[in-house]
Order: sequence, then C-alpha cells, then structure tokens
Amino acid sequence: MTDAVQSIRHDWTLDQIKTLFEQPFNDLLFRAQTMHRANFDPNAVQISTLLSIKTGACPEDCAYCPQSAKYDTGLERERLLPLDDVRSAAMNAKQNGATRFCMGAAWRNPTDKNLEKVIEMISLVKDLGMETCVTLGMLTREQTRKLKLAGLDYYNHNLDTSPEYYQEIITTRTYQDRLDTLENLRAEDINVCCGGIIGMGETDKDRAALLQQLANLPEHPQSVPINLLVQVENTPLYGTDELDPIDFVRTIAVARIMMPASVVRLSAGRTAMSEELQALCFLAGANSIFYGDTLLTTPNPDENLDQDLFHKLGIVANGEQQTESGGNAAA
Repeated sequence: MTDAVQSIRHDWTLDQIKTLFEQPFNDLLFRAQTMHRANFDPNAVQISTLLSIKTGACPEDCAYCPQSAKYDTGLERERLLPLDDVRSAAMNAKQNGATRFCMGAAWRNPTDKNLEKVIEMISLVKDLGMETCVTLGMLTREQTRKLKLAGLDYYNHNLDTSPEYYQEIITTRTYQDRLDTLENLRAEDINVCCGGIIGMGETDKDRAALLQQLANLPEHPQSVPINLLVQVENTPLYGTDELDPIDFVRTIAVARIMMPASVVRLSAGRTAMSEELQALCFLAGANSIFYGDTLLTTPNPDENLDQDLFHKLGIVANGEQQTESGGNAAA
C-alpha cells in the first residue's frame, strides 16, 4: 500500500481539520497536490453531464434552490421528461466527451411510480455505454434496492453544510434524513456522490465540520462535489456576501487531503470563476467537472470554454482510471 492509501482515515477531529485550513497556502497546495498525484493522474479530469429530468415545484425549502415551490424565482415547472428527450440529451453528452450522465429530479423523495420511470431512463443511458447517476431526494431501502437492480452506478445526495448550520439552510428535512439515505445506498453498494455548497454564509468552522462529516462516514464518498453558491434572485441566500476565492481553493485542497482516493468535483459556480481560480482548484486536487451549459437550472460554462481551458492547462478529459501507485478514481 502507498502512504496515500494508508492515510485514508475516518476519525478526523475539528482541531486537526482547522490545522489543515490554517496552513500557509503554498504548503497546503503542495500537500494536496502530492496526495493527488499519489492516487490519480494529475492532468486528467473526469467529465460528467447533468440533466434536469423534472424541474421545479419541489416542496423542500432549501434556501439556495430556485426549484423550491416556496420561492418565486420565475422558474417554469415541468413534468418528468419523455424518454426520447433523455436519450437525445445523453447521446449529445457522450458525443461531447462525457463519460457519465447524471439525471436530477426536483422531488423530496420519488414515488414508486416515478422511480420506475427513472429506472427506464437509467437503462437507456447504460445502453449507450455511459455510466449513470441520479439525484432524486430521499430514498427508502426498498427504492435503493430497485436502483441497484437497475444497474445504477452513482447516486448524488449532498449533505450541503455542517450539522450546526444546516437548520439555517433547510427546515423541511433533517440532517439525519440525509445520513439515512446515504446509509441505504451503502447497504446496497451503490457508489455515492456526496459533498456540499460553500459560500452560503457559513463560518470557517462550518466548512471544516462539513468535511469532517464526509470524511468520517463509514466509507468515503466515491465522488465529493464542492459547489460554490450560485445566488438566485428571490431565494433567501440571494445577496449573501461572496466567499473569498482563496477560501474556496483551501476547501478543495483540504477535501483532497482528507479523502485522498475520492474524486473531488469542481461543481456549481464555475461561471463566476476565472480561469486562474479554476486552475488553482485543479492544482488543489479537483479532478472532475460537470460539462454543459446548464446544471439543472443554474448556468455552467460552455463546453468550448472548458476545452480551451483544458488545452491551456494540458488537461485531458477521461473517465475513471487507476494509476500505477494504486489509487482508484471513481466519481
């Protein structure tokens, strides 16, 4: 085993995480990049595409989300997409270099009838030779089992923030509800995509506590999306003070150090990031992005812009791979 693999831990304390965050920036990035190189190709980024298969009218009150029925954001409510629309979107994503197709529905939790329709979508995407990921809200154990039998590769279910700050962001479900769904997914051996949103007015301690929750799960999430808040007018978080970009990079770096074998995804908020900031995030250990001009309902950089940036940085887009040192890349 390499030193990096041996360093996988599930017993991080807040003081230890605080010490990581407080390291000089150059030292922190050097440590994160060293960890990254021990587990992954440092110049490879995994590409996923995200499609909203059911938009708006969500009963949850997530303070950042334009899809909540509780906020008037001008978002048009849509029914579950027809299969042909999903197939066309998946084929286009594959042609543009995506190796994984993610589908999101604005539900608190899916009904069994809706779940069967999503399972049909999973089957057609897998028939195209792509990996599948869905985010549908909370799941029962039986629903999780059905998704496993359908061949689902990944399920996205973010913790969003620290347990202490959570009630400031969401009141319609508890932190334990989220942990229970993650446990159902682990029990059925479905890969987990689980991270959070940075820049929601949380403290440094909250960011450390979020990463503590993720790293101290019984198994590290295979993929850890780190989102920068995209502020949407008429949501409660609109007008929140913007996060210092260096603090965002520090969060990426600490996530890489704490979860060395997980893919760290640079997710929402990239339209507000300069090329230089994104480059620092890749240096800090981010090795996955969402590709395409929309993430569910919020903007994302055009594919051509991403291709130009990859060319400048010498980054290649690819799927999962394992380096000679033994690191297993799964997003």
